[in-house]
Amino acid sequence: MSASVTAAAMHQADVGFHPGELAVQRRAGVHTEAERLSPMLEPAELRGGIVAFLADRTLAVLTATDADGQLWTSPLSGAPGFLEVVSPTTLVIHARLPEGDPLHGLAAGQQAGLVVVELAARRRVRVNGTLTVAGGGLLVVEVEQVYGNCPQYIHQRLLAGTADDQPGPGGVRYGARLSAADAELIRAADTFFLGTVNPERGADTSHKGGAPGFVRVEGDQLWWRDYPGNNLFNSFGNLAVDPSAALLFLNFDTGETLQLSGTAEVEWTVAGRPGGEGHTGRRAVFTLQKLVAGHLLPSRQVADNPYPRNPVLTD
Repeated sequence: MSASVTAAAMHQADVGFHPGELAVQRRAGVHTEAERLSPMLEPAELRGGIVAFLADRTLAVLTATDADGQLWTSPLSGAPGFLEVVSPTTLVIHARLPEGDPLHGLAAGQQAGLVVVELAARRRVRVNGTLTVAGGGLLVVEVEQVYGNCPQYIHQRLLAGTADDQPGPGGVRYGARLSAADAELIRAADTFFLGTVNPERGADTSHKGGAPGFVRVEGDQLWWRDYPGNNLFNSFGNLAVDPSAALLFLNFDTGETLQLSGTAEVEWTVAGRPGGEGHTGRRAVFTLQKLVAGHLLPSRQVADNPYPRNPVLTD
């Protein structure tokens, strides 16, 4: 039996919310609301509008592990059509992870999580499954979950490709400490992507957005308040089981990328008392282990429009 069939069978037998997600939902007091959306997490097929959406996209973000088992989140881009649905359960990504990216040369046979985003239209779709092929300019995902997310906190952007649509390794910096420039990029960000993993359910990538400054930097730790969302708690549920986390920050004007890998935990205020913007009483705290800084995003922003209902920063 192949690795992909084994994974698919496991996920078919274990659908719905996993224990980490359930624990966070219950602590947040939203288990009943989340349960109504649980069918979204059942094994799904790539059909209809999802196929058309994927075919027109030029940006996706991938979460997977490197040869050392370190979790990373990386940008993938290409002309429309670089995301190709070849069967109801198979997504082919016609893209290479460039040299210098921490996932360059990643191995097949592992779980991978994708979020595919149309920033201009504030639309996003999550695609999770098993990476069955990785190499030769192709990544192939046998899909186990696919579902859309709401448009909340997405900063509208119109992106255009550059002449160099496959950036090279020049200028990539590896380290374990944030530089002053890294901290400045993070503090200016209104968008980042969060990768998490569950040992039994696989990897997941989510989009996070807010007003510039919503991610705070304190030494080599970052933290951000959790804003109201769909109540599924896919990311926080994963962190309740496995603290591995990966963050991707992008400068859409320059193509700068900052990829961080480490651990994260969810902190709650006393007795669930709301605190700070968002008023959820939750925040995530990320501790850095490794970083890769470079210019690995080939597309550039040509127009933008902030999300109009970001919570106002309180400190």
